[in-house]
Amino acid sequence: MNTQPTSDHVHRPSHGIPEIVLEIEGMTAARGVEAYLVGGAVRDSLLGRTPKEYDIAVATDASAFAKLLADQAGGHFVSLDTERDTARVVIPSETDPVAIDFTHISDDIHSDLGRRDFTINAMAARLDGVAGGEWDVIDPCGGRHDLGRGEVRAVKDDVFRLDAVRMMRAVRIAAALRFSLNSDTAASVQRDSNQLTNSAPERIREELLKTLAESGARDSIRLMDRLGLLSQVIPEIDQARDVAQPKEHHWDVFNHLVETVGFAESILDDREGDDLVSSMLPRFDGMREYFASEATDGASRSTLLRFTGLIHDIGKPASKTLEPSGRIRFFGHNEVGAEMAGTIMGRLRFGRRGIRMVKTMIQHHLRPMQMAATGKLPTKRAVYRYFRDVGDPALDTLYLNVADFLAARGPELTEEGMAEVSSVISHILKTEYRPEPAVPVGKGLIDGNDVMNEFGLESGPEVGRVLSAVASAEAIGTLNTKEEALTMARELLESGGVSA
Repeated sequence: MNTQPTSDHVHRPSHGIPEIVLEIEGMTAARGVEAYLVGGAVRDSLLGRTPKEYDIAVATDASAFAKLLADQAGGHFVSLDTERDTARVVIPSETDPVAIDFTHISDDIHSDLGRRDFTINAMAARLDGVAGGEWDVIDPCGGRHDLGRGEVRAVKDDVFRLDAVRMMRAVRIAAALRFSLNSDTAASVQRDSNQLTNSAPERIREELLKTLAESGARDSIRLMDRLGLLSQVIPEIDQARDVAQPKEHHWDVFNHLVETVGFAESILDDREGDDLVSSMLPRFDGMREYFASEATDGASRSTLLRFTGLIHDIGKPASKTLEPSGRIRFFGHNEVGAEMAGTIMGRLRFGRRGIRMVKTMIQHHLRPMQMAATGKLPTKRAVYRYFRDVGDPALDTLYLNVADFLAARGPELTEEGMAEVSSVISHILKTEYRPEPAVPVGKGLIDGNDVMNEFGLESGPEVGRVLSAVASAEAIGTLNTKEEALTMARELLESGGVSA
């Protein structure tokens, strides 16, 4: 192609350019291939941000070029869409890997930009100019104007009908940039929201998790709800609307769920403030790194906690009962909710680990404050059993419990109530900061052979229950010798304390 689009704006960024982008420019120049940096990288640079992702449009076979780059640079090639000829190359790095996406320019760059989703993503700069430090920004759709207005606006009225996941992306981009959604674009989303379920569930999940990872996740969920998207992604949540709760709750079930997302975000903010929650919330060493670590499907533990907050009481409508006295109860809603969460996450194609973590958190989200009577602290044995039963997301569940409590009280939170919750959570963290693994059968003070030989038992469930009880006592330091372990086993068998 010989198209030479004119510059709409010369941009001289203050940030550097990854070496791999400069290498790509050399490859395209050597082959006479027209190439442009497009989309989010141009947008972010114009906003004074250092781009994290790089999209390059080439006037050649994009997949073939990407394979060539992967071979030359020692990267990993991923085909994204063979029909549209899009591909990704992931370049290893000492810090974070660099991902470069390649697309094919079918006509010319102006036509290509006109087919993109939002005006602020429909800008480009010739790659040779990018390498030289002077970006000749091509902006046929008014993206720079919308950047100045702080607005996310669709390029055309039919962009969501062409790709419904763009509706989720609109919310996510607005959250990431702290922009508003153009009113006409919002109306288009509301009109086309029912088309979302026709999209690949993996893509919907990815956009949902990315949105929850941004600041202001609660407000983003509210926006999704106003646009009609939340009901499409999690239709089960509609049953929670207007479901009244006991007087201890400030909001109905639906609003409680949404507010829990916000509190799950705020309590993990490591910037300690002078407000009631920040000043009293228990923290642990390495907390920031812990919640920043990946949990599932590319999402951090922090993001997964926000997602869990959104659905943690999803089982309440199906579990609601009303006593003759007028008292509202939700018996077993945690168990019902855990199963419903599994269904929701399976539909969205979450990974097995993520499903297991969320189901476990929902099942046990009430447990931290139920491990001891009101005003009392859990025993060491109770704490041990908590970490043993909850496993991997035990720490996450503690903070889900806090977020749940805060979303129940809302503006009616008292210092006394916060102090009680903080005292229990702090005690649990100090008692068992990290769960000790249960002592494997055969590796503790006694094993199955010891029990069978000592008490003349046959192999069976009874022996296993004895060993489990002994292992629990050993793990919390109650037992220290083999003799003590056998004495406990004898007492259990004689008292019938190991019956199923």
